[in-house]
Amino acid sequence: MLVDDDPARRAAFDSPLRALGHEIVAAVTTSADLQAAVRRYQPDVILIDVDAPNRDTLESLGQVAREQPRPIVLFASRSDGETIRRAVRAGVTSYVIDGLQPARLAPIIEVAIARFQEFHALRTELEETRLKLADRRDIERAKGLLMKRRNLDEPAAHELLRNMAMERNLKLGDAARALIAAAELL
Repeated sequence: MLVDDDPARRAAFDSPLRALGHEIVAAVTTSADLQAAVRRYQPDVILIDVDAPNRDTLESLGQVAREQPRPIVLFASRSDGETIRRAVRAGVTSYVIDGLQPARLAPIIEVAIARFQEFHALRTELEETRLKLADRRDIERAKGLLMKRRNLDEPAAHELLRNMAMERNLKLGDAARALIAAAELL
């Protein structure tokens, strides 16, 4: 998907992208609803060509990056350090200053895709680790509740919690959270 307010600049992308085997599935302006366009066209990569990204464009990109993540390449004619930092925080994968140069387009897109995939893998791993830590914390807390209320030792409390999870077809962490929630109600 190509995002550009200048029809002549948008047209300049067409031939180099087609030569690389890419297809422009949508061409929109920076004032368009980028989230809706991404939902509608499901692009593999978002290319943005602007003189300098404004706050609204960066906010729209941030929403897209959070809700429909994909590689984002931003071409800018001019920029400053703070704008680059805001763009990266908004989810821009590659920030290229001095506009489009067709010979550089293929490696720029490849690097953006590779960086996006690496970042996405790290984010997934981080979320999985956070969930495991939360599960471990909640399991320990639930075992503590069972040990105190039923006067059990730790292995017996763990076995009881595990049996509760199996009976309800829940993950152990989810069963622990359910037990904690029920205990808080009482």
